[in-house]
Parts: sequence; structure tokens; C-alpha cells
Amino acid sequence: MTQHPDIAEAIEGELRLLDPAVRSSRALATALLDPEFVEIGSSGRRWTYEEMLAALPDLTGSTENGPRHEAGSFTGTVLAPGIIHLTYECVHDGHHVRRSSLWRRTPGAAGDAPLRMYYHQGTPAPEGFR
Repeated sequence: MTQHPDIAEAIEGELRLLDPAVRSSRALATALLDPEFVEIGSSGRRWTYEEMLAALPDLTGSTENGPRHEAGSFTGTVLAPGIIHLTYECVHDGHHVRRSSLWRRTPGAAGDAPLRMYYHQGTPAPEGFR
């Protein structure tokens, strides 16, 4: 079965946000985050767009020679035209996290506007439930 192109685009964006080169560059991260972005991190902290852009270069996984985020088991669903829900598993420095994100095209934008992450949540996966 062929994957919907919007799902493929959202997965590509998700993987780019895990790339240290993107995490350490405000300009590159800005291109992937929706201005109304909100995250509930695996710590339970709520992050806004500006808070995330300011903190991202200093968060784990943001240096080329440090621990990397390893993502896999992606599933995606088209909720409506231009709105994608992704779920996946992520391992970072031995910690397993289940992640969920919503990607959307800017409301009112042309169909060729890129998808941007609108919402993200990380939930630690307890030992034995992977």
C-alpha cells in the first residue's frame, strides 16, 4: 500500500526535528514548527513555540557528537486535508518514549505550503511495555 504523501512529509519533518543540525538552528526549526505550536514533553512540561525555539539548541540530542534520538515504528493518519496525526517510538540515551504529533498546513495557505508541527506530546514508556 502506498503511503499518503502528507504522511510521508510529516514523517520527514519529524525526522528533521530530531537532527542535531536542525535542533541547533533557529531558522531551520522555525520552518518546521507552526507559530501556534505547543508541546507537552515527556517530563510533563508544557512548551510554547517561542520557549521551544529558544531551548531547542540546548536540549539533549542537539549536538552532533552527543546521544541521538532514534525514532521508528511510525504510523500516520490523515485526519482532514492538511492535518496529519503521527505516532512513533523514540529511544534516546536508553530511555523509551512514545510520541504523538499533529502536523498541519497553515490555515488558508496554498496547497503547496509545507506541513508544520502544531502539537507534540511525549510519554515515557515504562519498562516491559515496549
